[in-house]
Amino acid sequence: MELLDPLDPLLKTFWYIAIPSSIIFLLQSIMTLIGSSSHYADSIELSHSTEVTTHDTPFQLFSLRNLINFLLGFSWGGIAFHSVIENSFLLITFSFGIGTLFVFSFFAIIKLILKLAEDNTFTMEQTLFKTGEVYLTIPEKRTGKGKVLISVNGAVHELDAMTEYDAIQTNTPIKVINIEHTILLVEPL
Repeated sequence: MELLDPLDPLLKTFWYIAIPSSIIFLLQSIMTLIGSSSHYADSIELSHSTEVTTHDTPFQLFSLRNLINFLLGFSWGGIAFHSVIENSFLLITFSFGIGTLFVFSFFAIIKLILKLAEDNTFTMEQTLFKTGEVYLTIPEKRTGKGKVLISVNGAVHELDAMTEYDAIQTNTPIKVINIEHTILLVEPL
């Protein structure tokens, strides 16, 4: 790289770090966008594993992805502020801080993305004490099953239901009072 020869040794070092780390970061980004599994990049441990746990998902502090994030911030921060900060020790310290900021910014972004995850798995227990409407007439005093419509987490479910009362006709509002196996025990409202 003859283009970098006339540069200050510290600036040249920043460039030697910035070029390969930028290429690797670009490749990681492309693989992430096309859906390629990049778990291999996060599973390579550089030393011992220090984990920060959020929502059952461990973040490995020492991983290839975090090393690349750090080197990006460190090298490009050093290149950007080389002409502004003349003291080499201060420039390296400042660049180190920028690299660390890149890693923790990545953690913060992932944490925000994980907050978007929502578990909408339906369970029968979620219907307990909810109100709904009879869809197919429910026969009296547990002599047969009817159907009810109940909304849980924004989704309407058609479920089997029985009653201990008189028959409940279609379109009658009901309330779930108990659950027996997969059948709801309801009462009219």
